[in-house]
Amino acid sequence: MTPLRTIAVGFDGSPDAEAAARWAFALAQKVGAEVVVVHAVGLLEHAAHREISAEFEATVRGLIIEVGLDPKRARWHSSDGDPCSVLLRATDGPVAADLVVVGSRGQGSHAGHLLGSTSHELAEHTVVPLVIVPLEA
Repeated sequence: MTPLRTIAVGFDGSPDAEAAARWAFALAQKVGAEVVVVHAVGLLEHAAHREISAEFEATVRGLIIEVGLDPKRARWHSSDGDPCSVLLRATDGPVAADLVVVGSRGQGSHAGHLLGSTSHELAEHTVVPLVIVPLEA
């Protein structure tokens, strides 16, 4: 089995994304991998992108400290597009993820659905292993 080098974790600021980030950081801590926190910048976010990005990055830094991951082993990557497309592209350069981690539902979650549209679509299309972390994790 190829060693795990790079974990991409989707982050949209939702509680599910925070759970996924904690899980990815803990795994990276155990296996010595790098984590790339991936944020998709949608069309409606462009106007406030800097403020939102700064807020999300601060939240992620707090989660890194909480888990005890060396901050040098984590970096932020934002890209234009819908979340699924951005995360699928993260399996290629410059991120080149060996594993993708997402929360079960994101900001647009609907009560009663076990999986959100992004996690569902990723499960159908990703070419690397995918971990979908439930909020309870």
